[in-house]
Amino acid sequence: MSVFLFLAEGFEEIEAVSTIDILRRGGLDVTTISISNHPTVTGAHGIPVIADALFDEIDFSSGEILILPGGMPGAKNLNEHAGFKSLLKHYAANGKYIAAICAAPLVLGELNVLQGKKAVVYPGYEDYLHGATVLKENVVKDGNIITGRGPGAVVDFALTLVAELRGQAQATDVAEKMLLK
Repeated sequence: MSVFLFLAEGFEEIEAVSTIDILRRGGLDVTTISISNHPTVTGAHGIPVIADALFDEIDFSSGEILILPGGMPGAKNLNEHAGFKSLLKHYAANGKYIAAICAAPLVLGELNVLQGKKAVVYPGYEDYLHGATVLKENVVKDGNIITGRGPGAVVDFALTLVAELRGQAQATDVAEKMLLK
């Protein structure tokens, strides 16, 4: 099983890189995917990251979870990729995990994946979460959907993913080794 984290031009670097780092510390196999035709994707603050693969190169059938870092225009670019949105719908329909942080939950809201669910999003993007009960917590898990509020919530977000995918003991171990309370 694999973890797929998607990079679009203008992604929030701290949300992508910190999530990758914490998940790998937790023993998860994370593959970064560029949704453009180039492996190098530049974040919202000008930091280039080389993705492991391009979107069209991957068979996503063995995935455990799809992860969407936020940032602008990263979240907007994710929302404009038809193949990616089709993949999200497939995962949602099959009860597979989807996690989005910062502005990226807007993609899920626009696909109506959040209908009847609790979710969080970066302040100012609440109107995109169609049908969701929007909370103001750092991280919210509702069924197969996990959302994070923004850059300051990334550690909680990533540790929640480790706990969900590998158990609370693994997440606690990672947090302790990172000297987190």
